[in-house]
Amino acid sequence: MASQNLQKQIEDFISTQVVSRGLDERTAIAYRMDLEQFHSWLDLEIKEKREQADSGCLASQVMPDWWTEQELGSQPGLQLAEAETQENQRREEEGREWRYEEWMEKYLNYLSEEKGLRASTVGRRHRVFRYYLAYLAKQGLVERYRPLKLREQPKQIKEIPLDHCLTKKEIDRFFLAIQQEYEELDSEFRRRVCLRDQVMMELLFYHRLEVSELLRLEVSDYNRKTAVLTVPRKREKERTVYLFSKELQGRMARWLDEHDYFEHDELYQNRMFLSKLGKPLSMKMVVNIFEKYRLRAGIEKACTPKDLKNGLGRYAVEVVREMR
Repeated sequence: MASQNLQKQIEDFISTQVVSRGLDERTAIAYRMDLEQFHSWLDLEIKEKREQADSGCLASQVMPDWWTEQELGSQPGLQLAEAETQENQRREEEGREWRYEEWMEKYLNYLSEEKGLRASTVGRRHRVFRYYLAYLAKQGLVERYRPLKLREQPKQIKEIPLDHCLTKKEIDRFFLAIQQEYEELDSEFRRRVCLRDQVMMELLFYHRLEVSELLRLEVSDYNRKTAVLTVPRKREKERTVYLFSKELQGRMARWLDEHDYFEHDELYQNRMFLSKLGKPLSMKMVVNIFEKYRLRAGIEKACTPKDLKNGLGRYAVEVVREMR
């Protein structure tokens, strides 16, 4: 359990790096959990090393008294800096003491090698720790520190199960099912909803957008004159895609013309894709929309919108040829 001083330090960091930057509460929760889990692991590691040192098994890496007796959680960076002048003689006699960033590196390697966490998960925590070290340095709690080193893990290519892969015929049936429903509907509002769904599914397939990217799009991200869509990304620079399909360009233009029928809440009126109530669509809503047309197209495979997104990679040449 983190000490009160450490907890305050973490909350101050989150307030500076998350809240003030306008990031959502889920990011704050993730940052807090990452740092608290690291310090809980660190407490256990230090306790184990002290026990080994007391038994004479680890004399070369014995931890200094100030680490636990003065609470590592109060000001870990400041204590490390002060220890450099106070413990010089002891370091020579008992061996080099571990720096704060070395503990972080050991923890990240532990998560990767022993816990078997995915490289993306370890990479996210590595990024949080970098932000945290920079914050400690800016606050004067760390006199100096070096960049964190992360062991490179071999990239694992995740194979998509064949029973999840959509064939070209199934993809054609999927989009035909949407188009047929659009033509059969006699309600203008329901046709607008169907048009919205068709544009979303085509963006997933033809331009391989992530569902999360799709849900963050705003009306201002699309330039009608150039048919260029600016896709905001969570951790990387934004990217731009050209809507090469004239039919998709036309549907996008019609959808934007109909957009004001869904603008019931000023807070979200610039969001590209809205629900019938004028609220942003959720991930579950997009999955339900995909499921609706999957069943209508008679596709029995247990697939998801992500499988639709991955479909273009298998049929790119054929799709582009059809668009000409």
